[in-house]
Amino acid sequence: MATHDYLRSIQSPAALDWARKRSEVTVARFVDKPLQERMLAALNTDDRIPLPRRRGELLFNFWRDAEHPRGVWRTTTLESYLGETKWRTLIDVDSLAASEQENWVWKGAHVRSPFYDRALIKLSRGGADATEIREFDLVTGEFVPGGFRIPEAKTDVSWLDRDTLLIGTDMGEGSLTESGYPAQVYMWRRGESLAEASLYFQGERSDVAVGGWHDSMPGFERTFVTRSLDFYRSQTYLDRDGLQLIDIPEDCGFSSFREWMFLAPRTEFAGIPAGGLGVIGFEEFLAGSRTVTPVFLPTDSTSLQGLAFTKDFAVLSLLDNVASRIVSVPLGRWSEHSTVLDGLASIAVTGTSPLRDNEIWLTTTSFDQPTTLLHGHIGELLHEVKHSPELFRSDDMATRQHWATSADGTRIPYFITGRFTDQPAPCLVHAYGGFEVSLRPYYSALRGIGWLEQGGLFVEANLRGGGEFGPQWHSQVVKGNRHKVWEDHRAVIEDIVLRGYATKESLAIRGGSNGGLLTAGALVQYPHLLGAVVSQVPLTDMLNYHTMSAGASWMAEYGNPEEDSSIKEWSPLEGVDKRVPYPPCLVTTSTRDDRVHPAHARLFAAALEDAGQPVDYYENIEGGHAGAADNEQTAFVEALIYNWLWSNLKTQ
Repeated sequence: MATHDYLRSIQSPAALDWARKRSEVTVARFVDKPLQERMLAALNTDDRIPLPRRRGELLFNFWRDAEHPRGVWRTTTLESYLGETKWRTLIDVDSLAASEQENWVWKGAHVRSPFYDRALIKLSRGGADATEIREFDLVTGEFVPGGFRIPEAKTDVSWLDRDTLLIGTDMGEGSLTESGYPAQVYMWRRGESLAEASLYFQGERSDVAVGGWHDSMPGFERTFVTRSLDFYRSQTYLDRDGLQLIDIPEDCGFSSFREWMFLAPRTEFAGIPAGGLGVIGFEEFLAGSRTVTPVFLPTDSTSLQGLAFTKDFAVLSLLDNVASRIVSVPLGRWSEHSTVLDGLASIAVTGTSPLRDNEIWLTTTSFDQPTTLLHGHIGELLHEVKHSPELFRSDDMATRQHWATSADGTRIPYFITGRFTDQPAPCLVHAYGGFEVSLRPYYSALRGIGWLEQGGLFVEANLRGGGEFGPQWHSQVVKGNRHKVWEDHRAVIEDIVLRGYATKESLAIRGGSNGGLLTAGALVQYPHLLGAVVSQVPLTDMLNYHTMSAGASWMAEYGNPEEDSSIKEWSPLEGVDKRVPYPPCLVTTSTRDDRVHPAHARLFAAALEDAGQPVDYYENIEGGHAGAADNEQTAFVEALIYNWLWSNLKTQ
């Protein structure tokens, strides 16, 4: 087999030339301008919901459309938002990019609470995780002259006060972890250069990341440092007469709100089972008490997905057999649970106002029903305030939930959506199976336009490794048990065919990032069950992943290749075989992906080429780990993928 080590250099001329030539061939064969234009129109439609985020008296929103492909950050009042909305533009990223001749991509704003007078604006070149950060004045609507400015890096930053930041960034040798994230926290005061900032905390190179943050809740101000030992274990320190380690298990989630400490253990702690939520007085805990009151106790079917607060309530986001439920709990009366909203559709808390009142914003969505935005207050009737348009024809579509049985007997749920007939149809299976990420029903205009509307069925599979049933659903398949993810995936695929929804020839799989690892692994492990494979921004070189970009941070998920020989058995790159016929495969990535190294995609495509297997390749120069930097790029890539699927899948 040919040696392709030169593809490991992200920006080497030889690697870029290799990627360019193959991308040009793929684009020439599978570009679909009409589909791309329709998808772009859907992404840019003015009828979309501008999801708001309240900060004090104002609502904020980031928005992209045809006139602002890079986007605008803007603000309005609640009264305006609920009526004929009039926005005040704060930052026009297109204008900024043009004036500075940079390909800026918006990465968010860290606003100083509870004063809402200053913000730290994060801008990325081409969509990478690394950002440049600048101070912005929300009163004047301008960047602060001579204000805080942080060069491009994977930076962690928090306001301590108006003139002081807690910051972790690239400060030179020894300042970053092996994963490329901050290993130190500095205290940076206005008027100092960044080089003059004083060291506040020092982690270890072997940590995933270290970060400092300040809880600015009036009357309960606290400063913390969190040291992430791996992806699932951390240590939290409280600054009280020096940094003091908070005595909780390393795998226990921690948060504070006013006088309370909330604990979410991954293994049983203080009477709270794995996946549960407990509460105790903050000062009581520091004084030695471990009398923790349960707030949520999981069952075999229910799991905690999120925690938010209003002035008087804790708001729990739950899943029950992957159906959503939002529950309110009065602060201090932890056993009094009330359902705010539930249903098979996905329901998400998108905003609350813990400093003001019991305001809550919720969204609901499903595979064939557009997003609806609800607003109101806990204990009162919520009102629909915005509704996204129907962007594809969904008449006669339905969603069903089935359960497949994996090799070890575990039942694996999956949703299937489309127009059901008594004949097999083209079927696209999406899955992820990692990092405790839960997959739930959601409306995708691009999937509807490119797939469902044209007669395809879509499957969302809830494999182990996700978080749909709590931390134990995830922990069953990490490290040495990783192979079980593919057993779950295979079981779903076989169940779909057994039920008559599709044939092996009419079934395709798709996944990105860890899901790209899943689909690449499926291609080499059970190609005879698949009609086509799409692997986006994938991990594939699992014997070397821990040395590439942010790969070292994922060893708690996959294991250490230098210690675990079983990784070689499921590493996709090592599994490529020229003796077995594979279905067509499309591999995509981004040159600017500084999370999953683009060499994973390059090397896998090259290995398939060398083995004489059918493979197409596309590498976007911009886009970061998302694979696309703006709506136009997103529409281009999605149209390319769906046209590739229809061109390669045997649908008859």
